[in-house]
Amino acid sequence: MRELFVEKVIDTTGEFLDNNQRIKLKEILTEICLNYHIEILEQSQKQEIQKNNEEILNKFISSKEIEGCSTRTLNYYKDNITKMLDTINLPISEITTEILRNYLANYKNNSNAGMVTIDNIRRTLSSFFAWLENEDYIVKSPVRRIHKVKATKKVKETLTDENLEKLRDTCSNVRDLAILELLISTGMRVGELTRLNISDMNFQERSCIVLGKGNSEREVYFSAKSKMYIKKYLETRTDNNEALFVSLIKPYNRLGISGVEIAIRNLGKEANINKVHPHKFRRTMATMAIDKGMPIEQVQKLLGHIKIDTTMEYAMVNQNNVKNSHRKYITWKILNIKQKIMLSIEHCSCL
Repeated sequence: MRELFVEKVIDTTGEFLDNNQRIKLKEILTEICLNYHIEILEQSQKQEIQKNNEEILNKFISSKEIEGCSTRTLNYYKDNITKMLDTINLPISEITTEILRNYLANYKNNSNAGMVTIDNIRRTLSSFFAWLENEDYIVKSPVRRIHKVKATKKVKETLTDENLEKLRDTCSNVRDLAILELLISTGMRVGELTRLNISDMNFQERSCIVLGKGNSEREVYFSAKSKMYIKKYLETRTDNNEALFVSLIKPYNRLGISGVEIAIRNLGKEANINKVHPHKFRRTMATMAIDKGMPIEQVQKLLGHIKIDTTMEYAMVNQNNVKNSHRKYITWKILNIKQKIMLSIEHCSCL
């Protein structure tokens, strides 16, 4: 099989090399191949591998669906794992750590992907192979020895008070204004917002129950301004849809995630504000809450985070407050020390 492989390579490159180069290449390939098991797969074998891998992948996706993962998350898992399996084209049990490392390196170079993207793919593969290990498809996950990819942490922007006022002024319909106020006052995820029904709203307590990740419920609270605009919006409705937010035109279907994203993005463009999307309101709400003194544990509860580290990543410290605190605690302390020294010198001079 090794000899056949070497001959095939030589035949393929024959028109590009002279006789001496072909002889040298054959010697090199023969020597390299001594260290490897070479097996040329027939098309039927490749199809069999793909079929078996696909069956196992579908079982993994089903298990994640039972765990409560959203459709978007399930599609992300399936797309990334399918791409990896198609590229490597080996039975799952034969995929090694080195093969996966090479796959991630090649993916980064070929797609010019950032380090955050590569680490997200690594985490997806880690989840998949950990499941394979637990289900006894493999002995040990090959991703265990592939460590977290270090990425440069960028300070993600939040919306300023001026930005929010511009967005409010730009709203041309009461529905979008109600959505905007609800997002900024609750910090809820866009998927949680689109799943809300009118019956979920407790206007007296200004609260509602949202269905978060993993089908976990939590109570969130909205502002008086949100209440006012939501009620105004509901008064304009002529449909019988139970959804809190519906499309502006018939047949008035429940507003989906993409519908909210498009509406918010268009508002940002009209207001001339860069990169406005629903998730930015969530980060802004977290930052504002911590900025005003809300304990981080309570912010974590409001956002529905399992780990407090996630909340810390969302909440950005206001740089103006850092500046003011520096002036208050550092600069004034230095001035006080200087004053004390001067007073001591004056006292000594008097003596």
